[in-house]
Amino acid sequence: MADRVIDVPNENNVPNMPDELNHVLVYALNAGRDLLNDGKMLVPFTVLLAGETPFTRQHAGGNAQECYALAKHEVEGAKGAKAYAFCYDGYLDTSEGMKDAIIAEGGVPGAETGYAIGYLYTVGEDGKPKVSTTASFIGKAPNFMKDAVATAPEEASSIEKGEELERENAEEFGEPLKDE
Repeated sequence: MADRVIDVPNENNVPNMPDELNHVLVYALNAGRDLLNDGKMLVPFTVLLAGETPFTRQHAGGNAQECYALAKHEVEGAKGAKAYAFCYDGYLDTSEGMKDAIIAEGGVPGAETGYAIGYLYTVGEDGKPKVSTTASFIGKAPNFMKDAVATAPEEASSIEKGEELERENAEEFGEPLKDE
């Protein structure tokens, strides 16, 4: 998904994001960083936050547009989620030129816009990535949930109960390795 390029704006203009969005964006970045640090490929994935539980799903496509479309479809069809993140390996255009980055874009139901944050990284001579542990604010991003309605807490808890079997049966729940 590296052919999706985002310009880095002035980092002094970081907005005040909802806690749920900040939580799910950082969760996604950390999961992406863990994949790269473990020598695995970062296949684009989404994280949906239902209640307090993050649900992950990979979106492997033939190109960046397909991955993006798969992720958008997944998020738009989600019921009861209170935030989401779409994470991928990409590039950022910085004042020092193009830099590799793990990028997470996300939003919350009903918000007009979403936000993107990222971890910059370099690949050492040994072929291993050296990933920053400090997230950089990238800027506004599309919000796949802008037409969604926020779910009441009691509805979110019933959704969690309904998906409990999926969690119990998932071999690697919590990691963005779950195939569709």
